[in-house]
Amino acid sequence: MGPAEPSGNHASDSASFRERLRRERIGARLAMTAEEHARASARIEASLKSVLATRRPQAIGFCWPVRREFDARPLVTELIDGGWRACQPVVATPAAPMQFRGWTPAAPMTADRHGIPIPDTASCAAPDVLLLPLVAFDGAGYRIGYGGGYFDRTLAALQPRPLTIGIGFELGRIATALPQAHDIRLDMVVTEAGAWTCAGAVGLAGAACVTLDAHHSDHREPRRDT
Repeated sequence: MGPAEPSGNHASDSASFRERLRRERIGARLAMTAEEHARASARIEASLKSVLATRRPQAIGFCWPVRREFDARPLVTELIDGGWRACQPVVATPAAPMQFRGWTPAAPMTADRHGIPIPDTASCAAPDVLLLPLVAFDGAGYRIGYGGGYFDRTLAALQPRPLTIGIGFELGRIATALPQAHDIRLDMVVTEAGAWTCAGAVGLAGAACVTLDAHHSDHREPRRDT
């Protein structure tokens, strides 16, 4: 499935464009065979592990996988064994920034209002690194999620802002996400094709994602200037 193109005016077409993209790309992800999903997931995990290996143990945030998203739990468990701390975002109040709760493989779990498992643990500080699931994404580092705007609201409220890494499959790559004023660019994108760092992710115009080779060292410590 190739990159999608918007069909009309940037402002008026954005909502319908994104909704169509969500249906298409979630459908394509659900249609992956077990072998395709496992092979792509293994490549994503290898690239993400390489990215995180350059950082000292910190706190990492990730989401419980739904709708056949990449499952980060095995890698996060390995990171915890190596001294990292982990947490998951929780929607405590609609239309407000999310909170974070600590997670371990043994953490008690409950379900949110959508039925998605979330930790039944105490709130904790925001993570240093945050993995964001991608329904779709473009080459400039903008993502399309499920449409609730939770991550954008949360990131806008966090100081310092964590290193954001979008995690998804290549079938979600599109020509443009038609970013709106409130959309926050990702710092990095990781798919089964590799890892990219998004130049100008602090908000510089005209930024693009550039490929990281296996020996690239530009995996930054948490920013203190955003």
